[in-house]
Amino acid sequence: MKATPARWLWLLPATFLVGLLLAPLARLLIEGGATAWVDWAWWQDDHLRWRMGWSVLQATATCALVLVLGLPVAWVLARVEFAGRRWVLRVLMLPFVVPTLVAAMGVLALLGPRGWAGQMGVDLEETPWLLLYGNLFFNLCVLVRTAVEALERVSAQRLAAARTLGATPWRAFWRIEWPAIVPAVGAALCLVFLYCFAGFGLALVLGGQRYATVEVEIYTLVAHELQLAQAGTLALWTLGGMSAVALVYVTVSRHLAAPERADRVPRLPLRGATLHAAVAGALGLLAVVCGAPLLALWAKAGAAGWGAWAVWAEPETLAALGNTLRFSGAALVLATTLGLLHAFTLRHALWWRGAVYVPLVVSPVTVAFGLLLLYPQWTASLALLVAAYALLAYPFVAQALIGALDQQPAHLQQAARSLGATPARAWWRVTLPLVAPALRRGMAFAAATMLGEFAVSLFLSRPEWTTLTTLIYQRLGRPGAANLDAALVLACGLMALALLVFVCLEQREDPHA
Repeated sequence: MKATPARWLWLLPATFLVGLLLAPLARLLIEGGATAWVDWAWWQDDHLRWRMGWSVLQATATCALVLVLGLPVAWVLARVEFAGRRWVLRVLMLPFVVPTLVAAMGVLALLGPRGWAGQMGVDLEETPWLLLYGNLFFNLCVLVRTAVEALERVSAQRLAAARTLGATPWRAFWRIEWPAIVPAVGAALCLVFLYCFAGFGLALVLGGQRYATVEVEIYTLVAHELQLAQAGTLALWTLGGMSAVALVYVTVSRHLAAPERADRVPRLPLRGATLHAAVAGALGLLAVVCGAPLLALWAKAGAAGWGAWAVWAEPETLAALGNTLRFSGAALVLATTLGLLHAFTLRHALWWRGAVYVPLVVSPVTVAFGLLLLYPQWTASLALLVAAYALLAYPFVAQALIGALDQQPAHLQQAARSLGATPARAWWRVTLPLVAPALRRGMAFAAATMLGEFAVSLFLSRPEWTTLTTLIYQRLGRPGAANLDAALVLACGLMALALLVFVCLEQREDPHA
């Protein structure tokens, strides 16, 4: 039998993962002498034990907060029709597409010592609340949007049958809706945990000396103390633990995934005090968690005056904007290609499904240092920079497509083949149109990730390759109020650019949206 393309195309993303992630990580571990998988010496260090324990605790606490707060909001957005609902779903993604550096600035503008809370005498510096709020600001939208889409796929017939048999709305939710959305909610919580545990920018800015995470510790050990052995050991333990979490989730999601149903639950008209209160509560929660830091950031940028906005006309800024669009555009093409190949090849292999999470469980700082050690001759190579961008972004495309493929009925492909379509034609005419919304969603998340990438840009680019994120960081490092104002203005512009790209890529054609 002649081999199909799927038999060997998986080697392309596999080679990419090995060459850009696993090999650099191994090089970093070997450089530091951390070649053993088991090294318990770091457990004897109280400081390192606290870093690891706090990293797990803050990620777990964020998942719990996101689930408790986000699930009711998602139900309201999925089940109630009100004016501006689509607009809310679009704007809801703004916290996620904001770069971590900009998000941290927004949290500090609201709750920092010089922010609104500080002006009212509330001092949250050197407390865990800044980082937890930053995590919640960043990740609440992930669960809400995912749960909304899952709720929209719940069978209306089954829900109506439950209500007909006397089930209350609360009981119908737990017996019908909740089991149907568990895979999607689990996927969102998995991503939230990975973002919080492996996150770098928020922990670096908001964690302080006491509440920084293990990723900040790895960065400190490598960049400032040159303790490569200790950093390599921590990186290895982190990678092993997070890979185990991802593997457990993939195992569960394989059994819970189900084909999408066409009988959608109709949304309720906004009538009655109960629904009005539910919508007001949901929008109020989103405003407090996701809107307040952005409002504080925009308020400070506006208070800087129109003169500060002239920074966008400076040659340095225009060059950074061009670099950001050029690097992100090239990396998006590569990330989309890799995501398609990863999702459509060996999809039923458990280890291959779990491999898509590997780039998410290694911090960009670790990746960047590993690439510098393994490929020193390509340090200032544009190809290496774009490839590193794509490495961090393509899992979003692959994960979205894998979830969509799990929901597609197998008989559609079989019907196309029985009518004489070749495998390639069946894929092009049947499968691809059905998963196109998921593809756009994955591309949107990938584009947002690349627009806001900071660590890779900082360590792998040339001075003339400054992007908007590195320019903001440079402005923050320069003395004077003018540079701070310029950083705020640039951050607001980058937020607007990220949202524009996200909305353009994630345009829906579904009339039920």
